[in-house]
Amino acid sequence: MSEAPAGKSALEAEVGNRQFSASWTSDEHRMRRLLAEFIGTFGLMFVLSAGAAILVKYGGGSPPSYAVALILSAFAALWLMVAIFFLGDISAHFNPAMTLAFTLRGDMGWVMAGVYWVVQFAAAIAGALVAKWFFGPLGNLAATRPPDGMAMESVVFEALITFGLVLMVLGMANGPKLSGAYVPFAVAAYIMALGSLGGPFEGAAMNPARALGPDVALWDLGTWWVYLVGPSAGAALAVVVAKILRGPAKAQEARAAMGDPTATD
Repeated sequence: MSEAPAGKSALEAEVGNRQFSASWTSDEHRMRRLLAEFIGTFGLMFVLSAGAAILVKYGGGSPPSYAVALILSAFAALWLMVAIFFLGDISAHFNPAMTLAFTLRGDMGWVMAGVYWVVQFAAAIAGALVAKWFFGPLGNLAATRPPDGMAMESVVFEALITFGLVLMVLGMANGPKLSGAYVPFAVAAYIMALGSLGGPFEGAAMNPARALGPDVALWDLGTWWVYLVGPSAGAALAVVVAKILRGPAKAQEARAAMGDPTATD
């Protein structure tokens, strides 16, 4: 007995191959998604980099690292909650690791994922550079750095906390557009909790683009690989565990990833 189609294959079987690629080949649909990804990722990086600089400039001294992690986690959590609410029905990954997870699950094609990654990384770099233009490199623009001699431990830590984030989203979201009613609150709570926990240790990026933005603005890419390898590994593992817990992605989840394939505009 053959296995039932899932994810992208299920949607293709449901609506037919001809219509399936329509949403991505439509300039209007494609630009909506990419613009949403740029706005969300730019905003995340800007509030983090600007927030770190403002804490130094107006914080009345050098706040302890835990206080900085707590405040920056609150900035990131609040922005993500708002951004998912107003962009979630278009596209709201804002994280190359999240895009990787949806692609590995079969919801998205690799070409679309590659374009998403280019836009996400560009948006994060732009957000950090704009913050640097306003405030200079104060607060290291919220750059993430592993402790000396603990690069591999930081990779594992990033993999662990990103695994939890991606697994939660895959379990809660009605497809990867993150349009589930409670997903914005859950993402904000997770970022607040794990960012505050891991921030003083190694930055708790959970997002390769968020880590790359300040590194490019400061022109220090020596440890960025930690925040590429760790979150990517965590996202891949989350896909495997999510499939064990809930089975393969359904057709409606692929529809949410790719847009409405029957749309004609």
